[in-house]
Amino acid sequence: FTEEKLGQAEKTELDAHLENLLSKAECTKLWTEKIMKQTEVLLQPNPNARIEEFVYEKLDRKAPSRMNNPELLGQYMIDAGNEFGPGTAYGNALIKCGETQKRIGTADRELIQTSAINFLTPLRNFIEGDYKTITKERKLLQNKRLDLDAAKTRLKKAKVAEARAASEQEVRITQSEFDRQAEITRLLLEGISSTHAHHLRCLNDFVEAQMTYYAQCYQYMLDLQKQLGSFPSTFLSNNNQSSSTPVQSVSPPSVLASASASLPSVTNSIVTSGISELKSSSGSRKARVLYDYDAANSSELSLLADEVITVYSIPGMDSDWLMGERGNQKGKVPITYLELLN
Repeated sequence: FTEEKLGQAEKTELDAHLENLLSKAECTKLWTEKIMKQTEVLLQPNPNARIEEFVYEKLDRKAPSRMNNPELLGQYMIDAGNEFGPGTAYGNALIKCGETQKRIGTADRELIQTSAINFLTPLRNFIEGDYKTITKERKLLQNKRLDLDAAKTRLKKAKVAEARAASEQEVRITQSEFDRQAEITRLLLEGISSTHAHHLRCLNDFVEAQMTYYAQCYQYMLDLQKQLGSFPSTFLSNNNQSSSTPVQSVSPPSVLASASASLPSVTNSIVTSGISELKSSSGSRKARVLYDYDAANSSELSLLADEVITVYSIPGMDSDWLMGERGNQKGKVPITYLELLN
C-alpha cells in the first residue's frame, strides 16, 4: 500500500462499472446522512432535546413525556385566560387560542412519531446496516487487491524457476480471491438501486404525514378564527388608525372565498349584490347566522349559529359590519357571519 502511494508499485484498477457503483454508494450515504440529520432538526429544533432522546434510545429506555412548545404555549394561554376571567373578551379569546395551540401540539407529536417510523428509521437502518456491510466488504476487497498486487510484484522479482513457479501459483490464488470478493462487493452495491426505490416510498410517506399535519393546523386555525370573529376597535395598536375602524379578521372572508370557489359565479354575485342593495337602501332584511360570534364589547351583538336576525345598514358604517336586531337587543354584527335570506 505504501509503495503504491509513493508510486513505486503498480496497482490493479477496479473495472469502471464497479467504480461507478462505489461512487453511487458513497453519494447515497453522504446525502442520506444529511437529509436524515436535517429532518431531525426540522422535527425537533431543540438540540438538547435531541441529545436527550439519543441518550435514552442508546440506554434502551423511554424518554420522559414532556409538553412540546405549542402545548406549553397553549397551557399558558388557558391559565392566563382563567386568571383574567373566562367571561371577559380577552380571557375568553386566550382560552380558545390555548385550546387550539394544544391541538396543534398533539398534531405535532403525531407528525414526529409518524415521520420517525416511516422516514427516519429506514434511512438510519441503511446508514447503520446496509452501508456498514458494504464498507466491510469494500475493505476486504482492498485487502485482496493488495495481496494480488504484492504477489504480482514478487513474480516480477523472482529469479530462479522454482520461485517463479511458486509466485505464479500465488498470483493465480490471489487473483481468484480478488475476483470473488469483487463479485460479492458488486452484488451488494447493485442493491443501492433498490435502496433508492425504498427510500422513495419512505419519502412519499413523509410528505403525506406533513400534508396531514399542515391540513390539521390549517383547519384548527380556521375554526379558531370563526370563534374569535373580528376584533373591535378598542384592541387596535397605538397608531394613527381611526378608532371607528375595526381590525378585520382574515378568516371568514378567506373561508367563504375558498369555500365558494367551486360554486357557480351566480351565487357569489347574488350574495354580493344582496349586501350592496341592503347598504344602499334604508330597508332591513332577515339573515341567518352561519357561526357563533361572541360580542367583543357593548356595541356588538352576540350571535348563535343558525338563528335568524334582522339586519340593516347605517350611513357611515364600516363596510364589513351591519346593525343586527334580535327582539329588543341591538348591536353591530360582522357581515361574514351572515347569510342574507330572500
